[in-house]
Amino acid sequence: MKSKSNRIGIFLSVGLLAAILFMQGCGVYSFTGTNIDYDKVSTISIKRFENLSPGGPPTITQTLSEGLRDIYQQNTRLTVLSGDQEGDLQLEGEIVGYRTAPSTPQASGNTDGVDIASQTRLTITVKVSFVNTTNEDEDFDRSFSFFADFDNTQTLNSVEDALLEEIFEQIILDIFNATVANW
Repeated sequence: MKSKSNRIGIFLSVGLLAAILFMQGCGVYSFTGTNIDYDKVSTISIKRFENLSPGGPPTITQTLSEGLRDIYQQNTRLTVLSGDQEGDLQLEGEIVGYRTAPSTPQASGNTDGVDIASQTRLTITVKVSFVNTTNEDEDFDRSFSFFADFDNTQTLNSVEDALLEEIFEQIILDIFNATVANW
């Protein structure tokens, strides 16, 4: 019985070693989903994202900018540079859309035929410029957008903080994936 468990242990050890070697041979993939070559890239600069849209609370630029810094600090070994320093990776942009629009139509039940919306949709759009100084093929300029709906029984002011958190969580994740996970 002892030799059978030894064989299983050896088999599992060899399998684990093979999996590790395979993953190392496939490039610079990590368990966080990034594919950063830390031999070439060690820093990222994230400039403050300004709000160029006509709406949004005054803290919107800080919320987005700090959220971006946090995700890179928590999920990579990159040093996040401050101020006007330029990193090996450079991220900048602006909030270009902050709008509400009716969504989820609901029949009013009136004979005049005018229907109403039972929910309102808040949509935020962020334009991003990304530069990889070690591989210009990864550079891009593109927009990221996400939305969240809220009931018309509520005001935007009463739900805005929760909506911003939900929307920015997704936008920040999308930007992160596009820059260092190449999704």
